[in-house]
Amino acid sequence: MNGAERQTPCKPRVAGPGKGLQISAAGFGEAVADSCPVVPELPPRPPMRAGSPHWPQRGRGAVSNASGRFEKETRSQEDVGWDLPEDLPPLRTQVTRESAKTIITRNESPDISFDQSINPYRGCEHGCVYCFARPTHAYLGLSAELDFETKLFSKINAASLLERELAAPGYAVKTIAIGTNTDPYQPVERRERVMRKLLEVLALANHPVAIVTKSALVLRDLDLLAPMAEKGLVKVALSVTTLDPVLARKMEPRASSPERRLDAIRRLAEAKVPTAVMAAPIIPAINDSEIEAILARAQAAGAREAGYVLLRLPLEVRDIFAEWLRAHYPDKLKHMLSLMRTVRQGKLYDSRFGARMTGSGPYAWMIGRRFEAAAARLGLAGTRIRLRNDLFRPPNRQGEQLRLF
Repeated sequence: MNGAERQTPCKPRVAGPGKGLQISAAGFGEAVADSCPVVPELPPRPPMRAGSPHWPQRGRGAVSNASGRFEKETRSQEDVGWDLPEDLPPLRTQVTRESAKTIITRNESPDISFDQSINPYRGCEHGCVYCFARPTHAYLGLSAELDFETKLFSKINAASLLERELAAPGYAVKTIAIGTNTDPYQPVERRERVMRKLLEVLALANHPVAIVTKSALVLRDLDLLAPMAEKGLVKVALSVTTLDPVLARKMEPRASSPERRLDAIRRLAEAKVPTAVMAAPIIPAINDSEIEAILARAQAAGAREAGYVLLRLPLEVRDIFAEWLRAHYPDKLKHMLSLMRTVRQGKLYDSRFGARMTGSGPYAWMIGRRFEAAAARLGLAGTRIRLRNDLFRPPNRQGEQLRLF
């Protein structure tokens, strides 16, 4: 059994294997029907001693590095009390350059606003602890935790693939979204320049593109974005999760600070690049009190539209986020997970289309109404930035675009 029984008149049991509630290592589970109410109980807190495997590493979001879910062997780290912080080797970012077979991904999900997207990288150095893309690293035989933010893959042939796919007979022009999975302007982009090369191809082809990022590095490409904006070919959304720099550094350790993101909105708007703000994810008991302030600051900086997404905890992200809470905000752990169950029909994740983005129930309804009211008051609701499809010209692979490479 994963915890002790609580003595109450009906003796509700703390669930263990086969007892109605499965408790994960992170300390939460999902109740099923039983003859007596089952009370979720958190297991003993792992050591929070500096130098232990469960101690947060500077500049990283995930706390530990469990094996990928498809691996036959499982590795774990235990604190035996001998390690000191200075004994731990620093985690360095490794970038593997790979040649992808295709670059445009088609989307058929009914609750997503784009039909096709590009991801220049696999893995993301920003290390956002809540990132729903983390579980994809398991397909590479890697961990969704620290591996996801330290073992990255750069698609070095992305631009040439894009040129080929845009030039294919019968290609139908639809806005390409970039940054929907991993951030195209994460720190390694300074050196790899995969996103820069993609933009060069899109600009020459007059192809519409929507960009989502948490990085002020997007300003590097203003020389491409501004001319595209004049033609109605681009919009940029900055994701602003919090205005608190301390929370941001813990939750998104290698992303640009909140102030730098707001400054990026301002500078993009000054260059007449249509700009939006994404208050995403909204995390109950962590940043939900900031909705109105985030929208107000973004609107003052020049944002023209806004969106939000409620926290999603698919697969490994459940344990990763709970472990992060235990390390940084242990006093909020039970309350936050309890609120998540109220917006996910008693579970910690609801994968149904529509509900997965905004949740359901009274608490999710309140979040939605607060967002809508603030967006309407600030003029961020009701209008959407429309991009043009009619200017597209297929790349001439034997002509001028080959000069890019």
